[in-house]
Order: sequence, then structure tokens, then C-alpha cells
Amino acid sequence: MSDRAASITELYRPLDDAEVGRKHWLTVFTAGMGFFTDAYDLFIIGTVTVLLTPIFHLSTNQISLLNSISLLASVAGALTFGKLMDMWGRKRMYGVEVAILVAGALLCAFAWNFDSLFVFRLLVGYGVGGDYATSAVITSEYANRKSRGRLVGSVFAMQGLGLMAGPAIASIFLGTGVPNDVAWRLMLGLGAIPAASVIYLRRKIRETPRYTLSVQGDEATTATTVEWVTGNQPAIRANGVASARTPAVTAGTNRALPPSAAPVVPLRDGNGARARLTSKPFLLRLIGTAGSWFLLDIAFYGNSVSSPLILKLLQPKGSLLDHTLISLAIFAVAAFPGYWLAVFLMDRIGRKRIQWQGFTVMAAAFALIWLLPDGATAVGLFLPLFAISYFFIEFGPNMTTFVYPSEVFPTSVRGTGDGISAAAGKTGGFLGALLVPHLLASMGISGVMGIMAAVSVVGIGLTLVALPEPKGQTLEQASAEVEPEPGPAVATASVR
Repeated sequence: MSDRAASITELYRPLDDAEVGRKHWLTVFTAGMGFFTDAYDLFIIGTVTVLLTPIFHLSTNQISLLNSISLLASVAGALTFGKLMDMWGRKRMYGVEVAILVAGALLCAFAWNFDSLFVFRLLVGYGVGGDYATSAVITSEYANRKSRGRLVGSVFAMQGLGLMAGPAIASIFLGTGVPNDVAWRLMLGLGAIPAASVIYLRRKIRETPRYTLSVQGDEATTATTVEWVTGNQPAIRANGVASARTPAVTAGTNRALPPSAAPVVPLRDGNGARARLTSKPFLLRLIGTAGSWFLLDIAFYGNSVSSPLILKLLQPKGSLLDHTLISLAIFAVAAFPGYWLAVFLMDRIGRKRIQWQGFTVMAAAFALIWLLPDGATAVGLFLPLFAISYFFIEFGPNMTTFVYPSEVFPTSVRGTGDGISAAAGKTGGFLGALLVPHLLASMGISGVMGIMAAVSVVGIGLTLVALPEPKGQTLEQASAEVEPEPGPAVATASVR
């Protein structure tokens, strides 16, 4: 390890070795409320379009566009905010994306026809995409070594609450007899409330210590932020600036800073040059993170946004309320526990195993629905298999594809890498949400599930070939900015 890399590693050490504290959970809450809203807004539209079909006289093409257009807009949001985070810093961009989301949700509630709702859903999606890129990176750059997966995963697990909130709220409106022309407006407008609650917190959050040191080279600000997070004041000061030259002990450790270390200056990658996502090993990692997220979201959004249509084919005589309650039950019994089991085990069994085994069970569940004679027609057979697929989507690639890109790219391009990966995922989600209504009409449930099985099989191979295991490593080791230290510390999540 170079002197410069050693100096940076030592300055981060109190952050890497800290126990999870109040500042970590504040960051998780600030980021997580955005994801609650993201999930609510993206998935409530499936129920809304059912209500709007007779009101706006929607065609199948218009239903498909409304169900999917926010996902396409989120591609642009993820790419834009990911790049701007690397150029201008995390803090300057954080809160802007959620304000866009709030504005879009409120405008959707006042849409007067298909065209206006289409435009306002574009705005919602742009904000959602920006949230995907910013929240993961910021949480990861504040996290410690042994709990980084749990902290970033907890942000994403808020999606599970949003996933349940949509059908729960819809069921209340439908069950209490709220007129359809009022209910759909309330469903869309309510999405603004949780996101609006954290705009102030996001605008006040500090710049991440990884960005201030590794990109800006600002050692003093980094030391102050590390102390704010951990409560440990760096022991070495020279005119108020933490020094990497003086032999002394870093707070919270028994290790002295190397006396020969060069002044801490921006570290862009393991060789000191600006990292490029097109160079080794980052190109393969980008193919792995973007490709697996793309594949996962085809299945996840294709099935989730179109779940009212899938259940209508399964139970033609069932009401919209019946189908909404079934969706809520699947999300509550299968999906929600899957999110939190993934959070609990992320730093224990690792991201890679959770991802490939999730894709494996998804492929098996979808294949059984496709291949069994009554798999797509018998309620008692379809619903358990569909629920199993949801459990392993969440205890699987839906969680890990969010966590991975925030860890495996260098700080100087982490936002860009995360943004490209999220954009690829939402491209897959857009295609799934757009095409599944048409595929259901032409191929039925069985054919759609056969396609989802094939998509999942490709996801298994991509995970095994292209992605490393960052469990137990510091963020700099996981992103190849410094070489992993020898010994069991990298292989396990123990605090040194």
C-alpha cells in the first residue's frame, strides 16, 4: 500500500471501525423515507390506471405508458444525478431529487387527462431516479466496515413499506366507497407527504468524508465529519488540520500513522490516477451491476406493476378490491420479510450469495408456473409460487443490486457507476412494465412466467462471473482504491 493510501486508510479507520450509532441511523432515515415514496409512487400507478380506464377512456397502449413512463424517466434521473454527484459533490445534489419527486406527485393528483398525467409522471420518475443514485452512495460513504450492507440495505428495505402502503391505501379507499374519480387523485397525491418530510434533512446533511478527502483532498473537513459521525476526535492536529505526517495514534485505534506518509491528497484509484469505469476491473463490475439490475427489474416491475392484470386473468370474476388485497397479502407475507432477512444476513453471508441464490429460486418458481399444467390457472398453485418468487426477489437481487454499485467503484466515479447501474435497472423495469400487459394479452400468465424464468437464469450467470464479494472490506478495499489487507479482517466482518 502506498504512503498516501496508508494515510487515507488511517484517517478513515475510526469511521470504518465505529459501532453503528445515531448519525448512521439518521442517515438511513433521511434516505429511507425517499425510498418509501419511490416504491409507493412507482407501484400505486397499476391500481390507478385500472380506476382511470373508464374515466380517461384509456387504451391498452395508454395504460402501458402510464404504468411504465416513470421508470423510463428515472433512467435520466439516475444518470444525471449520479454524474453530478461526482462533479459537484453529494451534498449539493441531495434533497433536490426528492423535491422534484414531491412536485411531481402533487401535480399528478391534479391531472385532467391522459396527456397531463403522462407529463407529471415523467417528473415523478426523474426524481425517483435521482434518489436511487444519491441515497445509496451517501449511506455507503458514511457507513462502517462491518455493517455497511445492513445500513445501505435498510435504506432500500423501506421500499417494502412503500410496496405495502400502496395496496393498503388503495384498499381503504375502495373498501370505504370513496368515488373512483376522487380515490385515484388521493392515491397519487399522498405520495408527496413522506418525501416532503425529509427535504430539510437532506439539504442539511454534511458532505461525505469519502468525497471530501478522496476527491477534494480536504483533510480538515474530513476529520471534522469523521468526529461528527463517530464521536472520536482525530488525535493528530497541526494548526487545526489533521496531519498524516506526524507519528501519533488515531482516535479509537492502537495504530500510529506512518511517519513517512505523504500529505493526504485526492486518491482517485489504486494507482493515484483518475478512475475510469471502462478500465479493469471496473468495466466488468459495471457489466455485472448494471446487467443484473436490468434483468431483475424486468421481472420485478413487470410482475408488480401489472399485478392487477395478472390477478384479473387468474380470477376473472374477482373485484379490483379482491385483487388489491391479494397483492397486499403477497407483499406482506412474502416480500416484506424478504427485505429484512436480506438486511440481517447481508454482512454475514455476503452480497454475492444472496444475489445468485435469489435469482436461482426466482427461476425455479417462474419455471414451475410456466411448466406445470395448472401452474398459471389454479389459484392454490399459482399464488404460493408467485409469493415464493417475491420472497427471493427481496431476499435476493432486488436488495443486492441496490447495495452493490455503492461499494465496488472508486469514490471519484462512484456516483456515475451507481447512476449507470440504477439507470440500467430502471430500463429493465420500464420494459417489463411496458411489455407485460401486451404479453399477458398474447401469451397469458404462463408465457410471461416462462420469460421471467429465462431472465432469472441469465442473472445467475452474470452474478457469478462479473461481481466480487465486498463483505467485510472497507469501502476503499471493496472499490479497489487500496489493496485489501492480508489476514482474516477482510474475510470477515469483525472489528479490528
